[in-house]
Amino acid sequence: MAEFASEHLEKGSVRLVDVKKSFRGGRDQVLKGVSIDFPVGKLTYLLGSSGAGKSVLLKHILGLLRPDSGEVWVAGKDMASLTGRKLAHHRMVFGMLFQNAALFDDMTVFENVAFPLREHTNMSEDEIREKVSKSLSILGMTSGYDKLPNELSGGMRKRVGLARAIIREPSILLYDEPTTGLDPVTRTTVDELIATLKQELKLTSIVISHDIPSALLLADQIAFLHQGKIVFWGNAADFQKADHASIQGFLAAERRIASAFQV
Repeated sequence: MAEFASEHLEKGSVRLVDVKKSFRGGRDQVLKGVSIDFPVGKLTYLLGSSGAGKSVLLKHILGLLRPDSGEVWVAGKDMASLTGRKLAHHRMVFGMLFQNAALFDDMTVFENVAFPLREHTNMSEDEIREKVSKSLSILGMTSGYDKLPNELSGGMRKRVGLARAIIREPSILLYDEPTTGLDPVTRTTVDELIATLKQELKLTSIVISHDIPSALLLADQIAFLHQGKIVFWGNAADFQKADHASIQGFLAAERRIASAFQV
């Protein structure tokens, strides 16, 4: 059992050590020594203003970018040391929900969710059907599998995108701005979906976001990235008391928005 637990922990591990990244020949330094160890099996929100480096950090975790210096360890392997097929194979530890769900427009709900299994496994159609049904059911979708994406609401498209993200049973689940641009009702739906997966699957989950209310509601841990550095790491209660000017600016802006809707 101890061996199994150790293997499970390693599969869900994500650790960055003093990661630095610049563009434009070094003139634009985006990451300035980021070190962070995401807790295995927990939900972490990575917050920060536009241009803080959140998306660049995410691309390093996925192995889409290589650091100028530092290390990016995912599931026990240094992403910068992997190339070609080895990198592609190792990325199978990830599931990912993109901002717009990134569904194939000409495929039904069922075909969208089944796509990774048909591409990367030798499962029979009966096995695929069972796994697709299970993934969609976890997210509260028990019918409408024959619909096309343009026939779905925004919330339903997110359900399908998440079902596809978890269909291969990843160890690490990444969310890229999952609530950006959504109406309040759909945003609440997405929050509920994230909460459901947190409870049901207990994956190492990382949410890249600007969404303060969702982070305060859902996160086990919050990291705040400011000008290329992690300036806060802790729980929601401590985040609200943090004395960093940028964090307090974020919280103040959120309070102003909330007060504008109060009667």
